[in-house]
Amino acid sequence: MNNILIKILQGMLIGLGAVLPGISGGVLCVIFGIYRPVMEFLGAPFSNFKNNIKMLMPYIIGAIIGFLGVSKLLGIILINYPSQSVCLFVGLIGGMLPALFTEAKKEGRNNQSMLSLVISMIVVFLLLMSLKYLSIDVKPTYFAYIFCGVCLALSLIAPGLSFSTLLMPLGLYTPFVSGIGDFKVSVLLPAGVGALITLVLLTRLINVLFEKYYSNMYHGIIGVVIAATIMIIPFDSFMISAVNFLMNMLCIGLGVLISICISEFNEKNKMDMTV
Repeated sequence: MNNILIKILQGMLIGLGAVLPGISGGVLCVIFGIYRPVMEFLGAPFSNFKNNIKMLMPYIIGAIIGFLGVSKLLGIILINYPSQSVCLFVGLIGGMLPALFTEAKKEGRNNQSMLSLVISMIVVFLLLMSLKYLSIDVKPTYFAYIFCGVCLALSLIAPGLSFSTLLMPLGLYTPFVSGIGDFKVSVLLPAGVGALITLVLLTRLINVLFEKYYSNMYHGIIGVVIAATIMIIPFDSFMISAVNFLMNMLCIGLGVLISICISEFNEKNKMDMTV
C-alpha cells in the first residue's frame, strides 16, 4: 500500500512539473525511473497492455490529480512564493542527479556518452536563453492551443524542455494554464489533439534510439536536465535579502533531502522485489 501511495505522490509531482514554469514532467519521469517504461508504453500502447497499465496506473492517477487539481493550488503558491517554489524543485532534481548517473552507466560509459552530455547541455542552454530573451505575442486561438499541446507533449518526450519556456515568450502560458485550471473544453480539446499527435509521431523514434544508443541517449538526457535546472534557478532572488537567501537555500536543501529519501525508497523497493 505504501508503495502505491509513493507512486501516486510521484505521479502528482510529475503532473505538477508539467504545469509549473521552468519544470519538465519528463525530467521528473527520469528522476523517478519511469521515463523508459512510459516511452515504451506510449510507443506501443497495446503491446503487453495489461502489465504496462498495471505498473503505470498509480503514476497516471497521481499525474491527473497534480495536473488538473493540485496544480491550481500550487500555481497560487508559485505566484506568492515564486523563488522558494522553484528552489524546492531545483533541490529535488539536483538531489536525484547521482541516481541518474548510476542509471545512465548501466550499459557502459565512454567518451561518446560524455560528449553527448556536454553537447545536449550546450544546445539546451542556447535554446532556453534564446527563448528567454525573445518577446513575441501570439493570440490564444484554437490552433495556438494545438501548439500548446505539442509543447506539452515535448516536455514529456524531451526531459528538461519545459513547455512553459516555449509558451511564455509567446504570451500563451497564462491563458493555457488558466484554461486547464478552469477545465475549458476550448482549451483542453485542441491541446489534447496536439499532444496526442506529437506523442504518436515521436515516441517510437525515441524508443528506437534508446534501444540502439542507450548510454548516449541517457547521458544526453542528463545534459538536458542539468542545463534546464540551472536555467530555472532564481539567482536574482538570492540577492534581495538575507532572509530570502536563507529561505531559498532551505528550500533547496529540503528538495535534496526529499529526493534522497525517494531514491533510497526506490532502491530498497528494487532490492525487495529481487529477493
